[in-house]
Amino acid sequence: MSALGDVKRRRIDELAARAGQVPEGEGGVSLTKSAFRRLRRDPVAIIGAVIVVVFLLVAAFAPLLAMRDPLAQTLLSEIRPGSIPGSREGFPLGVDNLGRDLLSRLIWGSRQSLMIGVVSTILGVIVGMALGVLAGAFGGWVDTVVMRFVDILLSVPGLLMAISVSVLLGQNQYALMIAIAVTQVPIFARLLRGSMLAQRGSDYAVAAQALGVKKGRIVFGHVLPNSLSPVIVQATLSLATAIIEAAALSFLGLGDPDLARPEWGAMLANAQAFLSIRPELAVYPALCIIVVALGFTLLGESLREALDPKFRR
Repeated sequence: MSALGDVKRRRIDELAARAGQVPEGEGGVSLTKSAFRRLRRDPVAIIGAVIVVVFLLVAAFAPLLAMRDPLAQTLLSEIRPGSIPGSREGFPLGVDNLGRDLLSRLIWGSRQSLMIGVVSTILGVIVGMALGVLAGAFGGWVDTVVMRFVDILLSVPGLLMAISVSVLLGQNQYALMIAIAVTQVPIFARLLRGSMLAQRGSDYAVAAQALGVKKGRIVFGHVLPNSLSPVIVQATLSLATAIIEAAALSFLGLGDPDLARPEWGAMLANAQAFLSIRPELAVYPALCIIVVALGFTLLGESLREALDPKFRR
């Protein structure tokens, strides 16, 4: 019996390898392990991961990496009308219009962008998943009510929704996080609901129902865990969107009311008045926003392909 089982297993592994599911000569692996193998060989995923890791390290160790206090107006006495000091010894990127070290402000601004992006995405995931579970688990009139509410949220452009919520809640960091989270709620709700509906029709769910397993145990013990992969991927992509939207709202003056606190969007807005004098004040924060958003996008798209069976051939 053991020899027959080994033959069957080898045959299954050969068919899986031939279909592109696992490398030739290797045994069957889990979805997570297979995805990790593909990510390690994907140059796009590696580039995205490097950018994200560097961003996280800079934000985490900002107090150690920043050469100076981002609020200290060290070279204020050297600011002249029509002249802002550029790069010099001790100030690799020069200073802003108030004589503050630009590099230190960019480093500290990464921490602000990370906090806003992560918190707003977590809030969006939690509320969106709650709505998605309600719609996907119960169906019927509950599904109809929840999804019509989600459709209403989707009918309003994301940035316009964020601006409206931010204005209603007031100008502060918490309002900024909630405003961005509201725009992400319908995305996660629809994604999880669709994934759960697909899992509810799977053989294992139907078999569990036939055996008399309680619906709650099926939903939270099997259907929901098997539906989370696309949500995790979308969360990675939504981090990039959250950072861009946070910068956009700060640029419009709807972010942190404390303009002295370094934040990339606010720095970009402040630099508009000095483009003709020193355009680097706008270029550096814009590059930071673009590169970080690109890193999360590359990593998220690679993760999507690694977890999607259609891309495994």
